[in-house]
Amino acid sequence: MGFLDAILGRSKPVRPDLDRLFALPSAAVTLQAAAGFQPTGLGSVCFASVEGGAFSRIQEEAQGLLGGSVEFTQDAYGYTWLLARHAPDDVAGLVNDLHAVNTSLEEAGFGPQLLCSLIGFRDGRDRPLALVYLYKRGTFYPFAPQPGGGEKRDNPLELQTRALLGDDLTVEKDLARWFPVWGAPGL
Repeated sequence: MGFLDAILGRSKPVRPDLDRLFALPSAAVTLQAAAGFQPTGLGSVCFASVEGGAFSRIQEEAQGLLGGSVEFTQDAYGYTWLLARHAPDDVAGLVNDLHAVNTSLEEAGFGPQLLCSLIGFRDGRDRPLALVYLYKRGTFYPFAPQPGGGEKRDNPLELQTRALLGDDLTVEKDLARWFPVWGAPGL
């Protein structure tokens, strides 16, 4: 960042640190112990759609990395989601797979298209919760849609989760950046 950037109020964007994903297994233990949320074994990576041969290469590479435990979908907004599946008690394996996919996309030049990664949880009342990693910010936030459809969030649960995980994860301080990921695979 130069002198002129400082005067004009521009800031240097945070460099993504994919290794922060490795804090998720510890956060999962905290969620289980303190709030009763169990991992579902589902996790996903969201990226802006890539056209043509590049997308085919991404799919082939992901299949090669993760085997048959991966599927691709496209949401109503045109974003592509890669869904990875693991046993619910294998959060570390799921995180390794998500990290590998993010890293391979980044190394292939698709870093600017990466949006977020998430892993899903449910509690005894079947309430969904996701821990979302914002690629461009290098931070996490909880997303808790209210069960039963519709597009309503369980804001108290999200704020409670933020308080629980403050020691485990770098939580996004700007609540306006806690974007809803309605219908995300893995939720």
